[in-house]
Amino acid sequence: MSANLLAGETSPYLLQHAGNPVHWMPWGEAAFERARSEDKPLFLSIGYSTCHWCHVMAHESFEDPALAAQLNEDFVCVKVDREERPDVDRVYMAFVQAATGHGGWPLSAWLTPDLAPFYGGTYYPPADLPGRPGFGTVLSAIARAWREQRPRLIAEGGRMLELLQRHASGGSDGESIDEGSLAGEVRAAAASCLRHYTGAFDARHGGFGGAPKFPRASDLHFLLHTASGGGAPAEEAELAVGLATATLRGLARGGIHDAVGGGFHRYSVDEAWFVPHFEKMLYDQAQLASAFLDAQAATGDARYGWIARDVLEYVTRDLAAADGGFHSAEDADSPEPDGTGHREGAFYVWTPAEIADALAGIPELESFAPALAAHFGVKPEGNVPERLDPQGEFRGRNILAQARTLAETAREAGLDLEVASSRLAAALARLRETRKRRPPPHRDDKVIAAWNGMMVSALVRAHFVLGPDSDWMGHAERTGMFLEKEMYDSGRGLLLRSFRSGRATTPAFAEDYACIIQALLDLYEGTLSIRWLRLAVRLQETMDRLFRSGEGAYFDASADDPSLIVRLKDSYDGAEPAASSVAALNLVRLGAYFDGGPGAPKGGYRAQALATVAAFRQHWIQAPQALPRMLDAARAALAPPAQVVLAGEPQAPATKELQSVVLGRPPGCQVSLLHVPMANVPSADRDWLLERVPWIADVPLPPEGRATAQLCRNFTCGLPLSEAGALRDAIGS
Repeated sequence: MSANLLAGETSPYLLQHAGNPVHWMPWGEAAFERARSEDKPLFLSIGYSTCHWCHVMAHESFEDPALAAQLNEDFVCVKVDREERPDVDRVYMAFVQAATGHGGWPLSAWLTPDLAPFYGGTYYPPADLPGRPGFGTVLSAIARAWREQRPRLIAEGGRMLELLQRHASGGSDGESIDEGSLAGEVRAAAASCLRHYTGAFDARHGGFGGAPKFPRASDLHFLLHTASGGGAPAEEAELAVGLATATLRGLARGGIHDAVGGGFHRYSVDEAWFVPHFEKMLYDQAQLASAFLDAQAATGDARYGWIARDVLEYVTRDLAAADGGFHSAEDADSPEPDGTGHREGAFYVWTPAEIADALAGIPELESFAPALAAHFGVKPEGNVPERLDPQGEFRGRNILAQARTLAETAREAGLDLEVASSRLAAALARLRETRKRRPPPHRDDKVIAAWNGMMVSALVRAHFVLGPDSDWMGHAERTGMFLEKEMYDSGRGLLLRSFRSGRATTPAFAEDYACIIQALLDLYEGTLSIRWLRLAVRLQETMDRLFRSGEGAYFDASADDPSLIVRLKDSYDGAEPAASSVAALNLVRLGAYFDGGPGAPKGGYRAQALATVAAFRQHWIQAPQALPRMLDAARAALAPPAQVVLAGEPQAPATKELQSVVLGRPPGCQVSLLHVPMANVPSADRDWLLERVPWIADVPLPPEGRATAQLCRNFTCGLPLSEAGALRDAIGS
């Protein structure tokens, strides 16, 4: 057998391990059959290409000839990219969390040849440490137990499999839904969720809880929806917007925000958002950009829009794929500028001399350098406290985090505020140009369907909140067309999960369908092109067929893969929202378009949304903070459906002005947008929409050059409005 079978894979993570002396195999029947035929357990290692601790364990253990020989002798070794196979990752992560009380990557699990897990953990050091066995010791103990105590290990695997299956079967039994009772439970859960955030709030730095701190965007979306449309009393709305905006300001100030190049790092190891774990993930950029945009829409404060623009400029500049779509991530680690090795954050940190060199030759920036250093807390000895730098990696280096306000920096430099702002922007641009000459971090250049869907939604939102001065809508449309061309099998009506090196691989998962459907609905409302709405409906039908369970929740994966020992239903809005949460929000929107017409499913889309919400009732009652996006969906589903029916030429300024009122509204104001198909719309699209929404044909078309909008509630429409202010007043935003 050849040393390694990963060389033919497309995943950057698997290819990173193609040269290991470990006899890695990809996840699949060939590996499982080998385990059965050789009567060996499987060692499953799961990670992703931009994971710092995955790199550490690879260098320490998987590149070590002695440990590799031990692995090859006693186990069949399988590598999985969690970003390509989130279904496999969730199953075995659930096991590791249940067995050890914690999780993370790299994930290490040992399985019977029938794929039942019996032992697991995360990172293991290569050699024994005080109170902690090394990887070699663990391998020896497991191999010995497989030889001498196999029945016990198999029984443990069976017990863990039963535990996972019980976990997967949780949910309602499909009983009828009493909307009055459900509404009361949702109100109580939303209030409890707000109390949780209030109690966990860090009043000094923003965010919730202590270190490490993750910028969980679902929390922020819930708070902003509560503040501007969740039906909460005025004092709760004021509290919610305060918690969200204080957190966003803390994020923007902290080292977790890349002030030089834009975007946000994965999380902060401290409570002040100062020292980040430096990887950058596309899904964080998309969700945080949306949260900052929602904050501007909710408060009218343009500062939140500035940060959103910063994030989107980073993504469209540095993560855009040449053939369309966006790459998935950039690594935490990068080569040292002097070529002495790799280090986490090497690309991002600065010495005072490096900053001075970058600004040299431009007199106004040279004179501004001391104020810039004070603005970002730069120190000759480095600004990372020893307690946050136990290995001394940041000694003499500085993480740029805002230490002073712009007003304080202007006073320090003896400048007025506008000039100081201009100097700061120019200095950061020079630092960015200087940084480009450093060896960059590895970029994972695969395109993930779900994450690109999130990005499309953020870009459409940006067009209407920030204005059309940048090509946000163009980027969104190009990404939508790429996804349709390269990651959608139109013959079978199926999405694919991942695209790299000219081909898409792996059938998509529920999260991919949910996020792409959301993106398509946003593209329809943003461009008024019916083709996107048609594709959204087709994908919703496929999603329901492949993933929807009897009680209304969505399984993460379809039933087609025999290697999946259990199908889970994600019940946590974590780093990414749960598929069922996004699906419920989509179903509410589809119901506002189609319920009551011949194109709606039996009972209507809104009924499907309510069933999805009800299926997770026990989860969001017991721990509402685990499912804040599901609570957003619940509140939307229980509210009377509202639509704006827009009539007018799509490209006419009058039409765009009314469209912007609807799509630039505060986040909790749930209004769907339907556009009356004009004569120049392709006949197939026009006929399709009129068949499913026949009453829209009765909406009168305005005179040429004019546009009108009718606000409809519970499918009863008001008078046509032609003024943006009148429409804004009618919506209530």
